[in-house]
Amino acid sequence: MNFDELTRTSGEWLRGTGPESDIVMCSRIRLARNLAEFPFINHASRGEKVEIENQVKNAIERGGLDLKYHDVQALSNLDRQFLVERQLISREHMGADWPRGVVVGPRENISIMVNEEDHLRIQVMLSGLALQDVWDQINNLDDQLEETLAYAFSPQLGYLTACPTNVGTGIRVGVMLHLPALVQTKQIEKVFRALQKINLAVRGLYGEGTQASGDFYQISNQQTLGKSEPELIRTLSDVVPQIISYERLARQELVKERREKLHDQVSRAYGVLKTAQQISSEETMHLLSSVRMGINLGLIDDLAIPTVNELFIHTQPAHLQKIQGGELQVEERSVARASYLRRRLSNGKHLDDESA
Repeated sequence: MNFDELTRTSGEWLRGTGPESDIVMCSRIRLARNLAEFPFINHASRGEKVEIENQVKNAIERGGLDLKYHDVQALSNLDRQFLVERQLISREHMGADWPRGVVVGPRENISIMVNEEDHLRIQVMLSGLALQDVWDQINNLDDQLEETLAYAFSPQLGYLTACPTNVGTGIRVGVMLHLPALVQTKQIEKVFRALQKINLAVRGLYGEGTQASGDFYQISNQQTLGKSEPELIRTLSDVVPQIISYERLARQELVKERREKLHDQVSRAYGVLKTAQQISSEETMHLLSSVRMGINLGLIDDLAIPTVNELFIHTQPAHLQKIQGGELQVEERSVARASYLRRRLSNGKHLDDESA
């Protein structure tokens, strides 16, 4: 997989084709796994970390899996940041200073971080609200890997993980939601408080420790011990439709009570994105959020959701520099970002359509 080529395509989770994809950007499940014969990462030697990498590579090869291994330690800082923006590795994985890698599927719906907090962090993502489909895929992948790899497992506790909150199933079930109307109507904090009461975590676009950007929020389970995988998936499957309903009601409220003001907001956002000569990533995310909602409310009819989804990611610093072919200073990125937006929004095409 050539990272430069990825700037001309979109990952499966960005396609905007799954159920409820007007609000649910993607569904994601992550499994934390460790190899039985090695200490946890924070106690493993450099040589042991290299051996863990080798065992994972062998498991992929022997299993005939259509996955490619990338040596994260050998990548440039720009390429590592690119993978973070692509949701394929975490910020912690990017910044570590030991042997580590990432395994990526051809559609980017599968990634496996090797030597992050745990030996393996297996992840599957699909567009829209599709938690059961994600579970079916990741459970099958986990079984295939376990045919070759001996996982650290306790009959009493379940899968053993570096962080106690992951012990048991080692599963993190999550969805990424776009909630601009709840933010604008100031109902978002009420939703967050309700989620916290049932032990669900709310995080920003890039996971733990990040702030919301572009009105995107990741909602996931906080604990795994004592809960089965179907129970945790069911909890999210029951709660997320309620949040979707709240967001849709908030959008209807905005249209009913503030239609002219909302239309003006959306039109101004679209206009700035199409004509700006320089623009920051933060402002871009904010304006794209309004545009995305405007499309779903029928206020914009010449732009597709998949294109907007791509722009959220492709205007981030590392993507932008990869597209431009080299590193850029902050001000240079602002100019290049505006130029890229003008070009992409002049025809409204999805990248896959452009390359067809």
